[in-house]
Amino acid sequence: MEIFTPAGLQYLATQPLMRFATASLAGKPDVAPVVFSVEGDTIVSGGFDITHTVRYRNIEANPRATLVIDDLASMDPWSPRGLKITGTAAIALDGGAPRFVITPEVIISWGINDTTPGIPAMERRVVA
Repeated sequence: MEIFTPAGLQYLATQPLMRFATASLAGKPDVAPVVFSVEGDTIVSGGFDITHTVRYRNIEANPRATLVIDDLASMDPWSPRGLKITGTAAIALDGGAPRFVITPEVIISWGINDTTPGIPAMERRVVA
């Protein structure tokens, strides 16, 4: 099974930011807007020094993560679109610098695979 649909990959390539949500082992949530890229079947996010971020500490303790990438295709008619991805996150080194590698388990999309204007239906895919 392909993790991302062709339309999903095309959409992700046009988006500069995602919201990256994590939680501490005690359940305290954190969300941050971050840059990202798609590498194969994963979403990757880095930064200048992510070791000092709340999400870094959260992922060290609790590898669960949720990502949201969304925008408005149109305001008239109202046409939201996006992806919500839940899965596991790991910290990996890339050239000596740490980065987050998120492996999707469930992808919920709206306005991506079906681009009919208006309020889109949600599509839920279990990918892992």
